[in-house]
Amino acid sequence: MGKSKTSTGKPKGQQGNKTAVPSPAAPTSLLQTAVAQNAPPPPPRWPRFKPPLPVTDLTPLPLESCPDRVVLIHNFWPKSLCSSYVSFLKGLPLVTTPGRPKRGEAVRVNDRYQVEDPVFARRLWLETGLLDALQQGDVRDLWGGELVGLSPNIRVYRYLKGQYFDAHYDDSNNVLLTTDPAHPPVPCKTTWTLLLYLTTSADGDDAGCSGGQTVFFPNDRRRSSEEIAVPPQTGLLLLHKHGDDCMLHEGREVTAGEKWVLRTDLCVRK
Repeated sequence: MGKSKTSTGKPKGQQGNKTAVPSPAAPTSLLQTAVAQNAPPPPPRWPRFKPPLPVTDLTPLPLESCPDRVVLIHNFWPKSLCSSYVSFLKGLPLVTTPGRPKRGEAVRVNDRYQVEDPVFARRLWLETGLLDALQQGDVRDLWGGELVGLSPNIRVYRYLKGQYFDAHYDDSNNVLLTTDPAHPPVPCKTTWTLLLYLTTSADGDDAGCSGGQTVFFPNDRRRSSEEIAVPPQTGLLLLHKHGDDCMLHEGREVTAGEKWVLRTDLCVRK
């Protein structure tokens, strides 16, 4: 969850995914009822990556104005696959975010879907060319440690006309990643946010959008003269550093159409 900017600056050293203390064993019937009521929904049957990925050489491009904190990969997905996923995502049970955020959280107005899906996270990591792209010599030292994979916490964002995500910071979280069923999970932490844009203002169809730029403020203050704006572009992968080194950033209001984004995080070994 994004944390809003306060007068004391960004929150430092925060870690998520805290382990809850288990409760005493409940009677079988009650436990079954609780499981039936509270079990997370099963992951959806994500469409295949068709055509097989990558469809072109993937070249990570550090953003010139902040090369150690924002990296772009153009044409990470082809337009046809993005369009296929938008059609699929429209059928998921999206939930509109509350109008009044919790204390310390940024104002966010959008529709979202969230699921724990380690299988899909591994597909994104191993079947798209991402692993090889991020190990290229000019960017391999940016990620904050030994790359292990992607967070299984998969999020889908849809922004309709008038929706936005106010200025905030992204936290780092602790994650256990299963890279091999024959071995114990690997303790990891997230270090970079991954955003995959599925629509763009240049599409010229119902799936496109206007507005919706991701805007960074490198000096942690909202000044238009200092902002770095990245417009959504179909198939564009945006990576930005989060945790203690996260830049203040926002998702600008969508003024027409729909903005669709897939979100997860890079994970490095702790």
